[in-house]
Amino acid sequence: VPVDAFADILANNPEDYTILNVHIPYDGEIEGTNANVPYNDIEALTAALPDKNAPIILYCRSGNMSEQASRALLERGYTQVWDVLGGMNAWRESGRELIDAS
Repeated sequence: VPVDAFADILANNPEDYTILNVHIPYDGEIEGTNANVPYNDIEALTAALPDKNAPIILYCRSGNMSEQASRALLERGYTQVWDVLGGMNAWRESGRELIDAS
């Protein structure tokens, strides 16, 4: 999902999505994130998700870790998984800010 579309989701209907930051190590997050889960811990990732048909958006710093996590979820039968193109880097480049919730 492109950054502007993701910003629109966060502004208008974030409750319709489970939004996870999968970047490790923790390097900030986008406000509205539901949880921070390591991209490579598939058990923790699936435990943080409501069900296999729920709309899920993943992001990381650059998009690489979230893409890997998205593929892993799709391989396990999740049906509505998207990752934010360019991740937090693209978010910042678009003039938006990260928060530090640690």
